Amino acid sequence: MFRIEQLGEPKFKSPLQLSTVRGDKIFNFIKDSDRLVLDLSLEHYNQILHTGEEPPSLEKAGPRQDIFYDPKKVTAAIVTCGGLCPGINNVIRGVVMALHYFYGVKRIIGVPYGYEGLNPEKGHKLVELSPDNVKEIHQFGGTFLGSSRGGQDVSIMVDTLEANNVDMLFAIGGDGTLKGVNAIGEEIKKRNAQISVVGIPKTIDNDIDLIDESFGFETAFDVASPIIRDAHNEATGAYNGIAIVKLMGRDSGFIAASAALAMPVVNFVLIPEMDFSLEGENGFLKALEARLVRKKHALIVVAEGAGQHLFEEKSTVKDASGNIKHSDIGLFLKAKIEEHFADKDITIKYIDPSYIVRSAPANSGDSVYTNRLAYHAVHGAMAGKTKFMACKVNNQYVYIPISEVTKKRKKIDLEGEFWFSVLQSTGQPFFMG
Repeated sequence: MFRIEQLGEPKFKSPLQLSTVRGDKIFNFIKDSDRLVLDLSLEHYNQILHTGEEPPSLEKAGPRQDIFYDPKKVTAAIVTCGGLCPGINNVIRGVVMALHYFYGVKRIIGVPYGYEGLNPEKGHKLVELSPDNVKEIHQFGGTFLGSSRGGQDVSIMVDTLEANNVDMLFAIGGDGTLKGVNAIGEEIKKRNAQISVVGIPKTIDNDIDLIDESFGFETAFDVASPIIRDAHNEATGAYNGIAIVKLMGRDSGFIAASAALAMPVVNFVLIPEMDFSLEGENGFLKALEARLVRKKHALIVVAEGAGQHLFEEKSTVKDASGNIKHSDIGLFLKAKIEEHFADKDITIKYIDPSYIVRSAPANSGDSVYTNRLAYHAVHGAMAGKTKFMACKVNNQYVYIPISEVTKKRKKIDLEGEFWFSVLQSTGQPFFMG
């Protein structure tokens, strides 16, 4: 049933002047009993009717009439972790504005440089946040607070929260950050402390399970689209011109696939979810060869985690977040293509805009999304909910226990309509192996 943990019984009335009556044209408070069914298929509905079981459902996000904290006494903290992503500053701003203007919270702390900022030994000073010092930050990419990868000692981090009288922690990040939020929440629970911990899903890879999408993802493929357009111009500007664009996507190829659909001039999309061979009659190089014979140019978009099985030596080096550092598939492809076409007249351009894409400011779609995520996160925290993530599922804003979304990474379904759309757009074979 995806139940959200509660710190205790709400004892205070919300300062929000909302309604409990339908039809008065004022937004109504959300009740904890307001839930949305997870699986909307008719097949699942008929199965539930047959068995009589209660369907899996999610708690609807939004403001509660009864809240857990006295807003006048609340201290909130915000931390941003992991790699950069469009929209982080929008979330920081949205959380600060919601706490200050909706609930009258006066003390809001910014934690610098990710979870490092909760470890006093690192020497980073906590910063005071206010509407005045965050009001313009949404116009810029990156993170106003700074970020870092990797975790810190959970006990030390909770010590820091308690020492600063923090009542709620908003953590903006991806899979590793969310697992950290859960671990912090478990330590808080052991101490019988009353600190709410909230996750806000940030990753341009869009690989957080169960949810519609993470913020920053839409901007990522939006920013990548004109780069792909220009790469296409490079490819068509030469006889047998080939352009390779490498985009981020360690374990999931959503950016590469979505960018190819948004700018439908791509001829091949290579993603981590697919197996493909370079050599052989049905291999990638033969398909590329046939493409050049037909059209005299080709544009390839490859996700950073694609084709790792092609490397003779498997990478075992990990980054601070514990992720395997992948070998560079873009440079590898370029070398293999040059080798394959050594006796032919070809021109290859290789473009890796990864850090430009991830450090861009949020576009309009992500700006709307980040603000709404921030507001819903604040409403949930004020109600005393903890170890949950504010997110969108089936186009509805809901709260999900963090433990549910960190069980596995979301990946492209190669039998799904989305990937079929990519294949239709590129014209590439279903299989290259």
